[in-house]
Formats: sequence, C-alpha cells, structure tokens
Amino acid sequence: MLTPPVIDGGLIFFRVAIKNMQHLISIIDLTPADVQQIFTLTLKIKNQYLSNVREPLLQGRVLAMLFEKPSLRTRVSFESGMIQLGGGSLFLGDGDDVGFNRDRESLADFGRVLSQFVDAVVVRSKAHKTVTDLARYCDCSVINGLTDHDHPCQALADLLTLQELVGDLRGKKLAYVGDANNVARSLMELCAYLDVTFAIAAPPSYRFDDYEIEELKKLCPKLRYELHDDPVQAVKGAMAVYTDVWTSMGQEAESAKRKRDFADYQVNTNLMSHAPDAYFMHCLPAHRGEEVTSEVMDSKQSIVVKQAGNRMHVQKGVLAWLLK
Repeated sequence: MLTPPVIDGGLIFFRVAIKNMQHLISIIDLTPADVQQIFTLTLKIKNQYLSNVREPLLQGRVLAMLFEKPSLRTRVSFESGMIQLGGGSLFLGDGDDVGFNRDRESLADFGRVLSQFVDAVVVRSKAHKTVTDLARYCDCSVINGLTDHDHPCQALADLLTLQELVGDLRGKKLAYVGDANNVARSLMELCAYLDVTFAIAAPPSYRFDDYEIEELKKLCPKLRYELHDDPVQAVKGAMAVYTDVWTSMGQEAESAKRKRDFADYQVNTNLMSHAPDAYFMHCLPAHRGEEVTSEVMDSKQSIVVKQAGNRMHVQKGVLAWLLK
C-alpha cells in the first residue's frame, strides 16, 4: 500500500511500500542503513568499472524508462548503467507511443501490465503524484527520475561525490543558495540521514514552509537545518556550495520575476571567496550568468562534471540494490 503523506492534503513526505516491493520515490523511502548499503555497493561497482571490470550483476533484467521531461544525465546514465550491469533498457519516451498517463487506459491498468514485462521502471514526471500512483499498481520497483517534488537519484550522487572527496561527512555543512525546489528537498533529506548540516539561503517566498521542516524533523531527528537571508552567512564554513536554476521546467512564465527575486543570490567569485575551501556543485543544466557565473562553473572549486558522472555509478548501485 501507499502510506499516506505525513501532512494531509499535501504531497510532502510519502513512504511507498507495496507488496513487499521496494521503491525509490523519495529519500525517505530509504533508511540511513539503506543509503550506506547503496553507497558501499556503488563504490564497489565504480571501482570495478575504473578497473575495466563490468560484472553482469543484472544479466537478463530489463529497465523501462518513462520520461515526460527532456533529459541528458538521467536518461543516458540509467541506460548506460543498465547495459554495463548486463541488463537492457527500453526508452518509452513521454508516453505517446505506449499511452502512459493518457486517456487510452487507466494508470492502474498501465502499471499492472507494464510490470509484467520489466524488472524496474524509471519515471521522470511532471507531477509527483503520477509516480506515487504508478508505484501503487506496479509489481516491480519504481524509481523517481525526477518530479516537481523530489530528485532522490541526484541527491544520492551528490552526497556520494562529497564523501569521495571529503571522507566522513558527519558534522560537515552543505550550503544551498537558491530556490527550495525538488533538488534542495532531496538534498536536505539526505543530509539529515548523513548527519550533515543543510544551510539554505533563499528569498522569503522561495523557502521551505515551516511546517514542512517540522514534519521532516519528526522523521529525521538528526536534521540540522539553517535558514539564511544572506548567502554569505550560509556558505561560511561549508564543505560545498550548491545551486540550481532559478527557473525550472514548467516555470518559464515566471522567469522575469524570478530573475529579479534571485538577483542577490547568484553564486559568483565574490560569494565563493567567503568559502575558499568549499567545492561548487550544480545538478545541471546550468544557466550561466544567472544562478552561477562561468568563472565559478569553470573554476578549480567546481566539481559539476564529477557529480554528473557519479549519477551513473550511484544509479547502478540503486539498481543492483533494488533488484538484488
């Protein structure tokens, strides 16, 4: 069954557990122990990959991919990763060819039938509810490849990247400058699991609601959350400074307003000078000259390419972990 959200009437925190089937819809579908198992498995598989060893852990397994939004990193990393693990993938596009989330048939019928043919489904959806509803009906694992509410695979890759660079993350601080969006939410949840302080600097109307933070604290008692008006205060002492686009897909009509509202929240060389030892991170694609300057993107502090590369490795770990 799909357990109800912690906050009635809102898509805040879902835990999905169906027919003893494990899904990855949000970070909180995992436990801290699960995260460590995924990281351990990921690093083992990655080290083998770097040694030119590709163990066919998922030989004969098939991954279906349903994408309502365009993608470079999520699509290519999942497809490549599945092939490297000895399995195969089916890219089903935005649903036109197979009738996903269309009037052709109910989502219940679609999910029940699709999961007879494949071992796992990755969904990159416009609405979070679409993914949670699909997981309700599928008899195979469902993985959130991005929704408007969460981006768990991105967060796992990001924190794994920092663990590789920094070592033990406990007691460290991750500073996020910008919109409290899906990426920020997944990062915050994972930071709570890994005993990392999550500090965010955002304009007043682009922050997490207080009740959401309070509910997350109930689920993750170790959550250390800092809210700042001034980005400088947020980045001081951080191991990494993270940002994302000011205008995400589907928010194009708000672009001009968002540029005005976030004008003081650009990650540039001046801001990074207050965190001289911090890494710079971005989930990509980036709008250079808006949320981040090219000088920072291309600086020695930037690890955007490394974190993007780790998307494939951590997703291989997730797939191997889910499919045993």
